[in-house]
Amino acid sequence: MAVSMRRCQECATEFRVMFRYQVQRAGAGIAYLCSPRCVEAAAAKGETPLCEACGVPFALAYAYQVAARPDGTKRWFCSTACRERADAGGTRHLPPAHAARKIAVLNQKGGTGKTTTAVSIAAGFADAGHRTLLIDVDAQGNVGVCLGVRGEKTLYHVLVEGAPPSDCAVPVRENLDVITANETLAQAEVHLARMAQRDGVMRARMAHLGEPYEFVVLDCGPSISLLNQNALSYAEEVLIPVSCDYLSLVGVKQVLRTIRGVNEVLHHPVSILGVLPTFYDMRLRIARDAVKTLGRHFEGKVLPPVRLNTRLKEAPALRKSIFEYAPDSHGAEDYRRVVQWIQGTSARARSGATAAGALSAATAAEARAAEKGLETISVLGIAAA
Repeated sequence: MAVSMRRCQECATEFRVMFRYQVQRAGAGIAYLCSPRCVEAAAAKGETPLCEACGVPFALAYAYQVAARPDGTKRWFCSTACRERADAGGTRHLPPAHAARKIAVLNQKGGTGKTTTAVSIAAGFADAGHRTLLIDVDAQGNVGVCLGVRGEKTLYHVLVEGAPPSDCAVPVRENLDVITANETLAQAEVHLARMAQRDGVMRARMAHLGEPYEFVVLDCGPSISLLNQNALSYAEEVLIPVSCDYLSLVGVKQVLRTIRGVNEVLHHPVSILGVLPTFYDMRLRIARDAVKTLGRHFEGKVLPPVRLNTRLKEAPALRKSIFEYAPDSHGAEDYRRVVQWIQGTSARARSGATAAGALSAATAAEARAAEKGLETISVLGIAAA
């Protein structure tokens, strides 16, 4: 699929973005540079200061990014929001990289809206001012397609070659970086299968992100694979998109078994963040019954459904998130609500420190209980709707 054309900020040449160095942060936005020579020329023009408000290094590009103190010294700001915050007397204290909230978007059944959900919530976090990293854990590489980016280095280089995640992360929007994937990720799975600690490779490789991210979102593939096991061993929470049909409800049981295995066998406490009904059409009885069934077995963890919306299908063709393409659509409204719901769970997720062993046991029991409850879905009349 074609990569979108960009205009070089330095020489005004139109080019296709193919490498990570061609996309650079420039203040509150993104600068596109076609060649190493243009990158060097742009860097030579300015300084690389640290933002006074958030502490993030940035490329000086706009006049508003510099302010003078009464004593003549300079103040630096990466964005207008940071300057306004600092002028109001506040600074933004980001959590350290290890404190990023890590969310895997997973359903082992295909066609449930996993990539749409991962891209949309990551873009929503970024729009809300949170530094976010989106990782594509699917060899199909649809995250890069949706956002119009192809990284010079991918998740393969992180897992197999041990490349630092910061070298593979491509800045695509303000506050949003992406580690892309492609068909080489299938080879990574073969490599992982030969390793002794094969389930914990991603956790080890991603231990030092090098950036103060607040959210890390992982778009997992529709399969039971070592890659997904690695994603779950790295993540803290799982968001399960479920299309409103019978087969997707059956697929949830597979996800629950996988989560239970990660908790009980790998001793990694990953919890169910929530279940997100997708492709919801309130006119269909099967859709209404599916949401009711999920509500019975995941009490308090079923998010408001994402309605069936054509705009969600159109946005990737233009390499845009739903918030960029159709901000007033039902799709944007629904995913904005999902982002707010997840943000609202942040305090609960981080309060009341629990021992890892106890949390592992609790989440495993939670998965067992929901899995057992879902065994009864065949007699709830959904299949006949």
